[in-house]
Amino acid sequence: MEIISRKQAVGQLQKLIGKDLRKLADKYKVTVFKNGRLNKGWAGHTLERYLGLDLSSKQAPNSEFWELKVVPLKRQGNSYIPKETMAITMINAKDVATTDFENSHLLKKLQSLIICGREFESKEERYSILISVGTFDLVDRRIKEQVRRDYELVQNTIREEGFNYLTGKIGVLVQPRTKGPGHGSISRAFYARAGFVQKILSLKH
Repeated sequence: MEIISRKQAVGQLQKLIGKDLRKLADKYKVTVFKNGRLNKGWAGHTLERYLGLDLSSKQAPNSEFWELKVVPLKRQGNSYIPKETMAITMINAKDVATTDFENSHLLKKLQSLIICGREFESKEERYSILISVGTFDLVDRRIKEQVRRDYELVQNTIREEGFNYLTGKIGVLVQPRTKGPGHGSISRAFYARAGFVQKILSLKH
């Protein structure tokens, strides 16, 4: 199995923009529905097969780790908008409280991601066009500064009020939200708001 860098993967994925991922799934024999139930990760699995990969977290020869995320987009007029927010990484209260943004797990995770936006046609998934491929590296300085402010707001909330005071109302581009089964979950994760995903994918709206 060939190991490719994040930059190479982005280049290969960009060649698929405008292509139907359902047809590609059939080509690579990726299960989309089994016994009437949707395989929610089918699009990501399809793109990994296309890249010749079989793991969700990739390591290039230079020890560069990267990760592929696929987000659904819904059509709005002549453009597309993200269908939902996107989970980035779990929040470790002690780590966030003591680590500045430039050395944070959040920034490292964002810099490792390749985010692919695919059209969500319906629950039937009859087709799904790859609309855009984006990375956090390409966003402008103002966006990165806002992510920094969002991180520092979460950091200060943990320091001054406590981990349990983190809510989805915090943050402009990145929000801390509960993650896990049930409404009683105490875990928190950083989520990219839909508007942030839209900026990473350079979607016009």
